[in-house]
Parts: sequence; C-alpha cells; structure tokens
Amino acid sequence: MRRILACLIAVTLLVAIVAVGAAVKSYQVTGPVLEVRSDAIVVQKGKDRWELARDANTKVNGNLKVGAKVTIDYRMIATNVTVK
Repeated sequence: MRRILACLIAVTLLVAIVAVGAAVKSYQVTGPVLEVRSDAIVVQKGKDRWELARDANTKVNGNLKVGAKVTIDYRMIATNVTVK
C-alpha cells in the first residue's frame, strides 16, 4: 500500500512540474494589418511596424486582409544562443 501511495505522489509531482515548466508567457499586439504574406503578418502599433512570423500552424479566425484590425497572440522563443 505504501509503495502505491508513493508512486501516486511521485506521478502527481512530475505532472505538476511539467505543467509549470511548459507554461510560456504569451503576449498580444493589436492594430491594423499593413501586409499579409504566407510567412508573416505586418501590423501597425502606434508609430511602429510589427512583423510577426507565421506558419501552417497559425490559426486565423475571420478574413485576414490589409486594413483589418486584428489582435495577434504570440510568444517569444529563442532560436539561437551564442555564449561569449
């Protein structure tokens, strides 16, 4: 009985650790669309031009076109790290 209880506790802790570690902070940008490409969406935010990459997994709800006001959810992911 103790062995089963210990295994259940270990599995529960492992699942909790994985769930916390998998949570990556997400961000949003809202503004009018300046350009739509197969690999990117360009949005005007204030005076800045934001270019956000997209791929086949990017979900689009609605008619994405130039001039449409959009809110884009995104995450920052490191692609290369050089230690000096």
